[in-house]
Amino acid sequence: MSPGPAITKDAAPTDKERLADAVRQVCAVRGRGRRRSVTVGAALLVAVAAMFCLSLSVGDMVMPIGKVVETLLGGGDGGSRFVVLELRLPRALIAVLVGAAFGLSGGVFQTVLRNPLASPDLIGISAGASAVAVTAALLFQVSGVALSASALAGSLAAGVAIYLLAWRQGVAGQRLVLVGIGVGMGLSSVVWYVMARSDVTDAQEAFRWLAGSLNGRSWNQAWPLAGALALLVPLTALAAHALRPLQLGDDAAAGLGTKVEPSRLALLGCATALAGVATAAAGPVGFVAFVAAPIARRLVPGRGAALPHAALTGALLVLVADFAAQHMLPSVQLPVGVVTSIIGAPYLLLLLARANRVGSGG
Repeated sequence: MSPGPAITKDAAPTDKERLADAVRQVCAVRGRGRRRSVTVGAALLVAVAAMFCLSLSVGDMVMPIGKVVETLLGGGDGGSRFVVLELRLPRALIAVLVGAAFGLSGGVFQTVLRNPLASPDLIGISAGASAVAVTAALLFQVSGVALSASALAGSLAAGVAIYLLAWRQGVAGQRLVLVGIGVGMGLSSVVWYVMARSDVTDAQEAFRWLAGSLNGRSWNQAWPLAGALALLVPLTALAAHALRPLQLGDDAAAGLGTKVEPSRLALLGCATALAGVATAAAGPVGFVAFVAAPIARRLVPGRGAALPHAALTGALLVLVADFAAQHMLPSVQLPVGVVTSIIGAPYLLLLLARANRVGSGG
């Protein structure tokens, strides 16, 4: 019998082929990640723009979107220009800027300290702004730009104090969070002591500010906030180049050539200033910095800190919360911080419950 056809086996892939295949797979994964990041960012931007237009359209006098756009472009009658440009536009713009600042600040804090509880409203930064601003307003009758400056100074002073108290040959995230919570509680007691010693009417005004409110906001608050963010956002973006190495740990970051402590200090300084200017403009709007970054990271998993998405998420949260605060109850305008707390408090409880289940919650 003649021998059958020879059976040949496929040659095993060479090391070079395996490497090329691995590179192709990595490039494909990165490409999908970039596409998702761009898509989610565009969707958030569209949602912010739509909510912004809705905020300008709906109120005691409902205006069609077309008329709002016409007014923004310089048309419209005197009444529509007054309502849109003087009453609604500054408030909506401040909502966007405050939300973006808090979202960006929370994203930096949580990423640098590698702790989901590390947001400025939980670790004492907002409490510092509140303590100095309330003391300046109630005891020294400070108002206007000086009051905003005092709130910013308070947040920066609280940030410096927390950093120095947490320093032990470097700053560990867990230690800084615990120190910040303690400092925040002490500063909150100062706020309530000053309010208890003040006139009832003045204390009520201070309480509304402490709740975080956009009621009555005008261009006087919008322009300083926009100018501050025009400086702080590029500085934060520049400092954020060190975020990826820092996420690997101090030793790995140092091994990659990153100056760990200067980089961390720059990032925390930018985040503190962002929270301070936002608090100065609208008061300590609770839980926006706390929830914006985790939501953004869930929308774009594997993209690190996702700071642009955190900023857009924060802006959308504040816009939606302020719209609900204005129109949820008839003839009553709630402080926006009340609505954001309704959103954020359950998330905090859920986070603590999950941490406790895995044994890290104490």
